[in-house]
Order: sequence, then C-alpha cells, then structure tokens
Amino acid sequence: MPAHEGHHRSYDAVIVGGGHNGLVAAAYLARAGRSVLVLERLGNTGGAAVSTRPFAGVDARLSRYSYLVSLLPKKIVRDLGLDFRVRTRNVSSYTPVERDGRPTGLLVGGGERRTREAFARLTGGEREYQAWQRFYDMTGQVARRIFPTLTEPLPTRDELRLRVDDEDAWRVLFEEPIGAAVEDRFADDLVRGVVLTDALIGTFADAHDPSLKQNRCFLYHVIGGGTGAWDVPVGGMGALTDALATAARDAGAVLATGHEVVRIDTDGSAAEITYRTADGEGAVAARHVLVNASPQQLAVLTGDQPPTPAEGAQLKVNMLLRRLPRLRDSEVDPREAFSGTFHIAEGYQQLATAHAEAAAGRLPTAPPSEIYCHSLTDATILGPDLVEQGYQTLTLFGLHTPARLFDRDNDAVREELLKSTLAQLDTHLAEPLADCLATDADGRPCIEAKTPLDLERDLRLPGGNIFHRDLSWPYAQEGTGRWGVETRHANVLLCGAGAVRGGGVSGVPGHNAAMAVLEELGD
Repeated sequence: MPAHEGHHRSYDAVIVGGGHNGLVAAAYLARAGRSVLVLERLGNTGGAAVSTRPFAGVDARLSRYSYLVSLLPKKIVRDLGLDFRVRTRNVSSYTPVERDGRPTGLLVGGGERRTREAFARLTGGEREYQAWQRFYDMTGQVARRIFPTLTEPLPTRDELRLRVDDEDAWRVLFEEPIGAAVEDRFADDLVRGVVLTDALIGTFADAHDPSLKQNRCFLYHVIGGGTGAWDVPVGGMGALTDALATAARDAGAVLATGHEVVRIDTDGSAAEITYRTADGEGAVAARHVLVNASPQQLAVLTGDQPPTPAEGAQLKVNMLLRRLPRLRDSEVDPREAFSGTFHIAEGYQQLATAHAEAAAGRLPTAPPSEIYCHSLTDATILGPDLVEQGYQTLTLFGLHTPARLFDRDNDAVREELLKSTLAQLDTHLAEPLADCLATDADGRPCIEAKTPLDLERDLRLPGGNIFHRDLSWPYAQEGTGRWGVETRHANVLLCGAGAVRGGGVSGVPGHNAAMAVLEELGD
C-alpha cells in the first residue's frame, strides 16, 4: 500500500500504527463521521496480523505472526461490515505420548463419543473425562458471562464477580494459581499438561506463580467468543486486516504507510504529531491521538518514562510440507491430529521442567510446543497447484523460551532451539519431519523461525512480548480509566494490545478507544 501524500494538516483523530486495533478504531471513527488519519511506519498495514509469502517462489500465503482467532467479537465484524469469515476446527487437540513402551495419545474432538473413548484409551477409565467435562463446563459458563463485557466500559472487580456468579469459578480463575485447580481436578500428567498450556501461551510462568499472570493468560484463552474456541481465519490472518483496511478507507479514513511517528506533543485538548518519511519530516494536528503501539513506545512518543518491558517467551515457526508426516500412534489419522492443536512435550511435569531450566538460563532440554495445520481447514492460502499436489502448512508455537536466552547469540540459539524442538516432534512421528518439508525456488527447506528478539526487531514488540505487556484482568483497577485505554494525557489513548483487555487478535482495544472518543464527543 503506497504512502498517501495528500492528507490534510488537521484531523479529528490521528491513529499511530496501522495494526488491526488501529484499523478497527479508524473504521469506527470514520463511520461516525470523524476525519481520521492512520500513520503506519511500515510499507503496509496489518502489524502482526498479516499474511505473507515467506518462501521464495512458493505460492503459499501464510499467517506469519498471529495465526488463530478467538477473541474478535462478532459485534465488531457486524458493526464494520467486514468481509471476513472463520472456520471451526473439528478437532480441538491431539497430544502424543509414549506409555508402557507404546505410542498413544489424547485426541480431543470429533464428537463426545470419540473424545470419551480417547480419554479411556489413555487413562484406563472415565474419571479424567468426567473431570474434563466439569472443568470446561465451568470455564464455558464464565466465558459466556465475561466475553460480552470486553466491549463495554470496564466493570469493577466486584461487578465482574457478581456477573460471573460462581464463587468456585472465581476462586479458581481469579484468586488461586491455576496449578492448584489443575492438580486438584486432574490426576493424569498428560491431561494436566493439556489444560495448563492455555495459561502459558506467550507467558513465561510456572503453574503456581504467585503473580497469577498465568491465570490471566488462561482466562483470555478460554473466554473467546463466549466459548473459548480458537478458529481458523479464512484466507489467513491478512484477510482480516485487509478487510479492516478496506472498511476504514471506505468510511473515509486516510491510511498513510511509510510514515513513522517520532513525537506527540499535547496540552490535553489538542495535539501535534510529528512523523518521518523517506522524504523528511512532517507534522499534523489532531484533537485526539490513538496509539496502536506498545506502552513503551507510547511513553517514548510523549516524552514520559517508559515502563519496564514485559519479556516475551515464544518461538514461532512457519513451515510448508509436501505432505503430512505419518504418526507412530497408528490409531490417529495425521489429518485429524494436525488439524487441531498438536501438543509436543507438554505433559505437566515436562512443562514444569522446561520452565525451571529456562528460568535458570538454559534452553529447555525438551522444548514444549504446539502445532496446527491451517491448510487442512482452509486451503485457500495455498495456490491451486500446491493443493493438488497435497502440500500442507504447519505453524509451530514454542513455549518457555524467554528473550533472555537469545541475548548471547540470537541466530545460533534460534537454530539450536529449532533443532531440538523439531527433534521432540520427531519422537512421535513414523518418519522425520525433514523428509516432508517442501523446498523453495532456491532449493532451501520451507521453514522459518522467529524468536522474541526477532519480533522485537521486526515488529517493535518490547522484549518480543506478543501481548505488549503482561495481560491484565478484565476489570477496572486504579488508573485504568472508564474504557481501559486512557493515559495521563486526556486526548491521547492507548488502542493497542497493551491496553486493559488487550492481547491477541481481538480488535477490542481499538473498539474501546473509538468508543471513548465518541463518548467524549457526545456521539
């Protein structure tokens, strides 16, 4: 998308950053009749929610960073008239393990009967399945009550507690480390691990961390859409941000790429935004400024003291395969196993060991990770020739790899970690993954890996943290403001993932920042 050089000198709202939250805010404000300018540093909008062709000469358009959708409210899709769809995965997850010298695993999905049988096959009885049902019935009830509040003014803690209306659920999710509930309710190590993984996505924490940041991560992973389901974006994640850019532009917003904002000067009622392009510096005035960037970058732009960055802790790997690998567990079809979340080295004790090793400054001996295959649910991201030949994508997300581990040599540690992560996967395959990898036009394997330091460099995520900071509770606390987007500058709002109720691909901070502006203006 080319830079737009014909913008005006003054706008009702200038949005700093054209990621998905900034585009949501732009679309809402423009549809309300406000003049809006989006200034984006990169040559394209979308931020981390983009689709690209990472492999030379290969017609595969992958969700390069963000990759699944759960937290995006249907309300935003409807309000903005987005041409965007998601598809539900038939299988929730598959977790392989070796027990008594034989390969087996746990398949969750494909209907209640199959899931019940899978639990019995793994654990030898009904207890764990019944505990699973009770636990997720509880989180489902919480999800239905909390998710609608994300696009409302922030409730107080007491108001949200009343809305949940389940003291046991409140204690489990909001007051005690999630590890206590997992250990109390489940006996099987593998089942415990599968439950815990939702508390560790992009979050470096132990199951019993007293800060409860693992609980906050777990909460956001089980409330999405009021169900906790994680869906596949049709056309890849870029389909969402393309639709948002179209909606914003059609409503009258101006999207200017190649414009890096370097300073925001404000007196609380009017602001001047200074930006830099390839041709030099410029400035534009605005009544409101919405910053779709991290809290650290917001502070730099306004001249405030930046908060300490929250450390990222993940490995993101994109792959293209000529075919899916066969599994050692012959009772499970690879097309089912990889269509859901394929857990690797994520038993409960394995997760605890990996965290302890990383906390001690060492790469985990058995790096935990999870994989899914987008193209099994949505083949539109692959060119027709690749589909005809049976090619498939794999997306891997590794846990417990904090940014500090890569400081000594990012490239070398990335390669070491990638090798050991794939080796863990290979222990559950009947053939090496390397034998299934496609090659690009230059004969190189179609695989790329991103560490927290890579994300910090590419996307300016402080510490490589995919949530911009530790996730927040979805209720008001001291200084959070009415919508959770307010800053100490009255006319400067934070509309990125670092806002209260931010994190993930949700559009919620963008929606809430736009509502805060329109509410102030009396719309």
